[in-house]
Amino acid sequence: MREAAFVKQNKDKWLRFESVLSNNTTIDPDELSDLYIEITDHLSFAKTFYAKSNTEHYLNQLASQAHQKIYKTKKESKNRLISFFKTEFPLLFYYHQRELLVSFLVFSLFVIVGAYSAATEVDFVRSILGDAYVNMTLENIENNDPMAVYKKMGEFNMFLGITINNIKVALMAFAYGILCGIGSLFIMLQNGIMLGSFQYFFYEKGLLWESVRTIWIHGTFEISVIIIAGCSGLVLGNGMLFTGTYTRLESFKRGVINGLKILISTIPFFIIAGFLEGFVTRHTEMPDWLAILIIAGSLSIIIFYYVIYPRQLHKKQNLISNKSN
Repeated sequence: MREAAFVKQNKDKWLRFESVLSNNTTIDPDELSDLYIEITDHLSFAKTFYAKSNTEHYLNQLASQAHQKIYKTKKESKNRLISFFKTEFPLLFYYHQRELLVSFLVFSLFVIVGAYSAATEVDFVRSILGDAYVNMTLENIENNDPMAVYKKMGEFNMFLGITINNIKVALMAFAYGILCGIGSLFIMLQNGIMLGSFQYFFYEKGLLWESVRTIWIHGTFEISVIIIAGCSGLVLGNGMLFTGTYTRLESFKRGVINGLKILISTIPFFIIAGFLEGFVTRHTEMPDWLAILIIAGSLSIIIFYYVIYPRQLHKKQNLISNKSN
């Protein structure tokens, strides 16, 4: 059966089931269980014949929501946030690894462009970072404290200011996705060039390692989630461009919702990045091994949560679905 025919044949059932879940309608548990079994049957069929399609994604979300509703407890409302980060979001993000890869590759490309431009154009770094910042950093280097910029503000004020600023950048990366995703890629371009020129500036001064072991204490989380925010904008843009079996409006709504969920997932990491920049990065006297441990730990958390864990959870859910069938 062609996918369009399969959707047409079962769409009314799915919409009714989705309405029951979305509106928290109270129905007989046995009836809900029967509906759940039917949905998982359809999901199994879609996985077999329409793998990686929007139909499979939609049914997978329905099945996940139904499972949560059937087995919910009185503490469910308190655990909603935990459930989002533990189950709902990772299952969703499994289907958006491609957008994450595109965001990462574009960002990385323009890091290289930024570094190359800084190496070949004398005033490029000043045009990107500004004269005030460059002059201040040169003065700090002369005073044998090149990372002094992270010590000028109070810990809490820096933490708060940096966190708010980073969340603003993430919101822009998402919102600009409305421009068919191009706006989000532009934000990746801007930040990539800035990072590349910034790192080359310290390399040119013979301070590459000093900058890396200091800046990436907070930068690992910060840069990673900016890239993920770019991914959220691409999801929004894709919802407008690639409708699949949905109407353009339905596809756009799904793009907005899924993009927002991805954006929301970054907030805790932005807070952690802000905390590290405000309270930890300033301690430039810390031993290299400790800085490396923080950087490696941060990178491991990001890779696990956004790449490995969604795959593990998706695989686990497939096994559960197959057993129930």
